[in-house]
Amino acid sequence: MRKPQPPPTLDLAARLAGPGGADFVQQMLSATALASTDRYLPWDELRNRRPPEGLTVEEWWAVLKIGRTAIQRKLPLLDKDGRNFTYALPDDALRGIELVDKQTSGRIGAPAPVLPEAPTRERYVINSLIEEAITSSQLEGAATTRKVAKEMLRTGRRPRTRDERMILNNYMGMLRVRELRHERLTPALVIEFHRIITDGTLDDQADCGRLQLPGEDRVVIVDGYDDEIMHAPPVATQLPERLDRLCQFANGDLDAAYVPPVVRAVLLHFMLAYDHPFVDGNGRTARLLFYWSMLSQDYWLAEFLPISRLLKKAPAQYARSFLHSEQDEGDLTYFVLYQLRIAQRAVDDLHQYLDRKVAETQQVRQALKAVSHRFNVRQLALLENAVRHTDARYTVASHGRSHGVVAQTARGDLRDLEEQGLLTKTSSGRGYAWTPIEDLEHRLRTNSLDRMRKQPD
Repeated sequence: MRKPQPPPTLDLAARLAGPGGADFVQQMLSATALASTDRYLPWDELRNRRPPEGLTVEEWWAVLKIGRTAIQRKLPLLDKDGRNFTYALPDDALRGIELVDKQTSGRIGAPAPVLPEAPTRERYVINSLIEEAITSSQLEGAATTRKVAKEMLRTGRRPRTRDERMILNNYMGMLRVRELRHERLTPALVIEFHRIITDGTLDDQADCGRLQLPGEDRVVIVDGYDDEIMHAPPVATQLPERLDRLCQFANGDLDAAYVPPVVRAVLLHFMLAYDHPFVDGNGRTARLLFYWSMLSQDYWLAEFLPISRLLKKAPAQYARSFLHSEQDEGDLTYFVLYQLRIAQRAVDDLHQYLDRKVAETQQVRQALKAVSHRFNVRQLALLENAVRHTDARYTVASHGRSHGVVAQTARGDLRDLEEQGLLTKTSSGRGYAWTPIEDLEHRLRTNSLDRMRKQPD
């Protein structure tokens, strides 16, 4: 990735004292008034645009910076040189915050009861956690297919490679975040998150669940093409104090002014990545903190949002939003705006996903309507999946994991569907697996369920 060009510095005093200084003052005043409504472009993008009449692009940048300074808010978070980070809330940010607030903290609107039913909701949560675990690991370099990764997580088999272990760890980390959503964030908890996601994946197991120590070479971020240093984190001696301060911010203990909840979650993500306190796994830990913060602040729908899948589509944009903030005197607005756009896209994708699931659910349920009393919601979900994936294999472990039920309940579901002629049981290792019958979709669509063996009411 090409490193963005840092912003220039400009001697405004000389410009004001020179010819046209009075007109320049008026342009500055106008820019200040428009700072909250104009697009919040970084210098790397602004420099390629046409400046207003009478200004060079460097002068245009200086004018915009003056306007932005008037609306910036100081944070209790510090860069490695002890200067306060700042952020602004231009109109784009306010719109993004409002949309995320409405769509992730209230009740989701869906044309059919997909999420409200507890067992069904749990299935969607688990599917989302699996998706996030896979893509978050792939962002950090894990190489495996989605099909293999999902099979591992659903069946509960042991990971065969370090990449698979990475994905399993991420999944366990997401589950732990759900459990601890109402706990205060502490340095020990951040360390625990890191230990979970890196267990068995580092070259030196002693690096698992610990901060880098003074005297060790700090891990820097370099460009994959020419090894140019993109980001050098704070020295290791600062890490314990910085982590403690980050946790205080996460819990709202350092607030001198109001910080919108979703912005707080985004800033936690940024700061953990900026401090880069661990040998490896910093990005995954940062994303876990984002989810923890969202869930702890009652954005309940956040657990359905596979943020990493969207970040993986454009990793360079993600990195540039980070670098733009670092280069522009610690102005985190660029990173906040980018993450808000990602969250909004994730919500939009979720709605589209639910719309598809609702249509599929209605189609299968319509076919099963006449005998719907024979199936529970977990069995209906399995049948929907089996229609779409004719080569699917279901085990007691995978069915139980998908729906959050114990083995006895999962086994009963599968045996019942087998007895009704919808699944075929085969040997699988020391146990059994169930696969869809060849004509399952035809039988469901043609309502030929009358040929199934009736079960006692």
